[in-house]
Amino acid sequence: MQKMWVAGGVVAAVMVLGGAAALVAMAARKGDAASPASAQARAGDGARPEVALQFTSSEVVRPALARMATVVEFSGPLVAPQTATVRAKAGGTLLALPVAEGSRVSAGQTLGQIELAELGSRVAERSALLESARAAFVQAERAHASNERLAAQQFISGNALDGSRAALDTARANLAAAQASLDATRLGLRDGRLVAPIAGIVARRHVLPGEKVSPEQQVLTIIDLARLELAGTVGTHEVSRFRPGLPVQVRVEGLLEPVSGRVARIAPAAEPGTRAIGVTIELANPGERLRAGQFALARAELADEVERLTLPASAVGSSSGQDHVWLIEDGRLARRAVTLGRRDERQGRVEVLQGLTPAATVLAARFDNLRDGASATVVAARSAAMASAAASSPLQR
Repeated sequence: MQKMWVAGGVVAAVMVLGGAAALVAMAARKGDAASPASAQARAGDGARPEVALQFTSSEVVRPALARMATVVEFSGPLVAPQTATVRAKAGGTLLALPVAEGSRVSAGQTLGQIELAELGSRVAERSALLESARAAFVQAERAHASNERLAAQQFISGNALDGSRAALDTARANLAAAQASLDATRLGLRDGRLVAPIAGIVARRHVLPGEKVSPEQQVLTIIDLARLELAGTVGTHEVSRFRPGLPVQVRVEGLLEPVSGRVARIAPAAEPGTRAIGVTIELANPGERLRAGQFALARAELADEVERLTLPASAVGSSSGQDHVWLIEDGRLARRAVTLGRRDERQGRVEVLQGLTPAATVLAARFDNLRDGASATVVAARSAAMASAAASSPLQR
């Protein structure tokens, strides 16, 4: 019995000592958690403190007020407004047509000849009638002169003299009619000669020598390439900003450099069924480098009347159809949705309608792996380089 009591006392003592040791261990762990040394130890185990992202002054921008020109483009083929069609004025056989496609002609130059055999016989007939009328007139003139002498001597009556005078007037009128008829027939002969109405280049021959032609049939087409035009349409909301003489840059297929042009004419009304107004661009072509029918693209810049809040296009990103920018606000990154307006491709800027103020600090380029709310700051370029070098140094690892 005494041994059993002794054993029980030993067990109880062991349990008391074990509990005390557990309490001491718990107190030690609490003390370690509260000490800076233990915090550093845990940071070294993987829970590292947040490091602020550093951006140089060249990597951030502020929205700027600027005027943004509107660019209007339209395309189409070049046309030659000075185009003439040589037509046959009389029917007959085309005897000669020495000019061909590409031949250069001058105004008034004879281009061909149509045989007018029927008109030739008519000229001979009208010439004979003219001679007959002239002989009749001479005879009537002599008779009237003789009657005047007889009437002066009272050998004929006054009525006879009046009759001879009327005969003379009739003969004179017949002579004038015969002369006019001959002149008209000879004028028809000249219609057999094909004459160039303008100076230019022969674009097309519609008939060949030896073929029969009829009056008003097309024979040749002549084009003057000294001036070309490009016709297009612009919206009714933009046409008020166009004016005759507005400079336009035109890119023509086959040419590396654009060609300068100007607005020549603006239509007075919109085309039926559309909200578009016709605009004609005029191009000078002194060296005749351009040809009618070439495809061209006209680009007109319309000046802006107001200043707009703009950003570089590189600062704007897009996700799920929504445009956004990254800001630095109170030392933190903030992703901000924006509404855009006009774009100026030449200057690489876009208009911001909503979402920003002029005082905003915006990242100038699109960076990857940015997090909304992350710590960020703007530093000088040299400080950023030193920080980057220090972060990569082996002594800091």
